[in-house]
Amino acid sequence: MTVAQKRDYYDVLGVGKGAAPDEIKRAYRKAAMKYHPDRSEVADAESKFKEAAEAYEILSDPQKRGKYDRFGHAGLSGTAGHDFSRMRPDDIFSIFGDLFGSAFGGGGRVSRGRDLQTEVVLSLKDVGKDTEHSIEFEREDFCDRCAGKGAEPGSDVRSCDTCGGYGQVERTSGMGFFNTRVVTVCPECRGNGSTFSKACKSCHGRGRSPKRRVVTVKIPAGVHDGQGVRLRGEGEPGENGSERGDLHCYVRIKAHPYLERHSNDLVCDIPISFTQAALGANVEVPTLGGKAEVTIPAGIQHGELLRLSKQGLPDLRTGRVGDQVVRVLIEIPRRLNERQRDILRDFAETEDKRVLPESKGFYEKLKDFLAGIGED
Repeated sequence: MTVAQKRDYYDVLGVGKGAAPDEIKRAYRKAAMKYHPDRSEVADAESKFKEAAEAYEILSDPQKRGKYDRFGHAGLSGTAGHDFSRMRPDDIFSIFGDLFGSAFGGGGRVSRGRDLQTEVVLSLKDVGKDTEHSIEFEREDFCDRCAGKGAEPGSDVRSCDTCGGYGQVERTSGMGFFNTRVVTVCPECRGNGSTFSKACKSCHGRGRSPKRRVVTVKIPAGVHDGQGVRLRGEGEPGENGSERGDLHCYVRIKAHPYLERHSNDLVCDIPISFTQAALGANVEVPTLGGKAEVTIPAGIQHGELLRLSKQGLPDLRTGRVGDQVVRVLIEIPRRLNERQRDILRDFAETEDKRVLPESKGFYEKLKDFLAGIGED
């Protein structure tokens, strides 16, 4: 838009040339809320929004305003400023964000509603595959009777006198250089920008009421305990019907009676007798899919590990399936009958403790150690 085509900045904001700074600020806030493209249904809302931003930048600056009052648009030639015609509305809000406080957050959009959280409990078997779960929760939602307005249908609705219809009030605290401006939700209209003669019978003027909601959440295979899935837009609505918050669904995984998770592997302890360890055996072990047969090799030692390939859990990112690890625990009987004792005594007489693979090296080292003590 050329200088000749530009409208008078005072006309753009709808104020007189003698308007005080606070009046100019209120006028700009009103225009910005009216013409923001995310809120307005006016056909040329974006251009009017940018026009109002440009007018406010000039009229809110005493030096620029002085030049404009004396020379008009021509007097601003060469004056440093923002080219609002090339900026996105959200960027403009980031410049004047202090005017809107909590009503406009992150990039100038209307403050979104409150996030909620819940949890879903899974079995270890559920983690092995993609699953869907139905979740029921409660959230504050718009009242059905008054559509969130707080007014009894048919009652008189008027602009709030306290905030002038903005839904917010600004307070100044401190003194001198340390003054701070705090923008809060209007206590009179609770951010609606309007008041009414009769409150809604259902929500008592709150505009909100608790509602139960059921949603389906998809949990990916390989998820870990404590991780969450976000359901966008399933939280509570923001002020004046703005964007809803999200629902965060956190995963809790029940302990398995036999299997313990280590990353993507599963570990289970299998007790066997010392005769099974010495002679070898086939034993059944629990798995996520039911049970599997494992061959115990003769001579296995306590604590040794056996692997069942790809019987673990899938990786959340890659989908690669881990293994199931079987840890062998050799149990020594606490009580023996007389025949068993006799058999073991006979076996012991045939046993050469010094030449067994594991003990041979130990006894040789022990002999050298004891010999060294004698020399000292």
